[in-house]
Amino acid sequence: MADKRDYYEVLGIDKNASADEIKKAYRKMARKYHPDINKAPDAEEKMKEINEAYEILSDTQKKAAYDQYGHAAFEQGGMGAGAGGFGGFGGMDMGDIFGDIFGGGFSGFSDIFGGGSSRRRGPQKGSDLQYNLTISFEESMFGCTKNITVPVSEKCTECGGTGAKAGTQPETCPRCHGTGQEKVTTRTPFGMAQTVRPCSQCGGEGKIIKEKCPKCGGKGNVTERKTISVEIPKGIAHGQSIRKKGLGGAGTQGGANGDLFVQILVTPGRQFQRQGNDLYTEVSINIVQAALGGEIKIPTIDGEESYTLKPGTQPETKITLRGKGAYNVRNDKARGNLIVTLKVVVPTELKKEQKELLQKLGESLGGTSHKKKGLFK
Repeated sequence: MADKRDYYEVLGIDKNASADEIKKAYRKMARKYHPDINKAPDAEEKMKEINEAYEILSDTQKKAAYDQYGHAAFEQGGMGAGAGGFGGFGGMDMGDIFGDIFGGGFSGFSDIFGGGSSRRRGPQKGSDLQYNLTISFEESMFGCTKNITVPVSEKCTECGGTGAKAGTQPETCPRCHGTGQEKVTTRTPFGMAQTVRPCSQCGGEGKIIKEKCPKCGGKGNVTERKTISVEIPKGIAHGQSIRKKGLGGAGTQGGANGDLFVQILVTPGRQFQRQGNDLYTEVSINIVQAALGGEIKIPTIDGEESYTLKPGTQPETKITLRGKGAYNVRNDKARGNLIVTLKVVVPTELKKEQKELLQKLGESLGGTSHKKKGLFK
């Protein structure tokens, strides 16, 4: 889809919707557009859109980033928007969705509505993981390198990833004959229906390990804490993520590890505020500078810049310094702009000489004189 729709619009909810309301809206839309029920040509595409919206809005941190930056928060890998496909539905099992209709127990939902076969489980990629990394505003502007310590799953060296004790091998499950699934016939309001569920004896693995590897406990992988280096590009925005391939959860049945997404959290800057790639700041000038003009210094992320004010500059005047904003994270040769709002500061305390000078200036401009006069003058 060329232009992404607003995630709240996709689920048909308000931006102030609670977590329960988001979940209920997702269930409702999933029941309506799931391809196993809805045979419309665009049902699968709509379901992907619904799944992506739920994945973001059901996660507190991703939702906060989306509310602030919109779809831009998930560019360059973002925070994994839309990565779930139909397999996980944003972490919600389809039995949880359709259990409301059929009373639960339908892990083989696709078998009821056509299609579905008993298949042996093949290699499964591990789950993706997320690590939150906080950096300063300055670090986000110019990039930096950070070392983080994370748990990393690796193949067990003692059993070679089989999970079986050295010298032994996993055996084919006698109940499912290696398919990892078993069929169950259930009586439903529509008659007898056959469903498929993971094998109760091998847990869906298709194999049974009689003697487990003492090092990994039969898992085939071990988890160790490792320190890894993360290169943070200049211009990265709050809520964006950096992908570290293969550093996520362990795969099963020989599948690859998932990925680690390092989500960047940027502390607010003291001098600048960011909107997209543009930066905003305020500079104070006195009434003389505003009236007569002259050269002033404007702070930028690169250092101070000289700027010549025009005589008669008005309060709240905005000036733009092009190319002095944040770097574009995808092209460090492109930059946004710096927008400066000029604040004219009126003095609250004046010396006698200053008051007299301003009094004369006011009189020369034809303004109202504040010199005290007698009652009858």
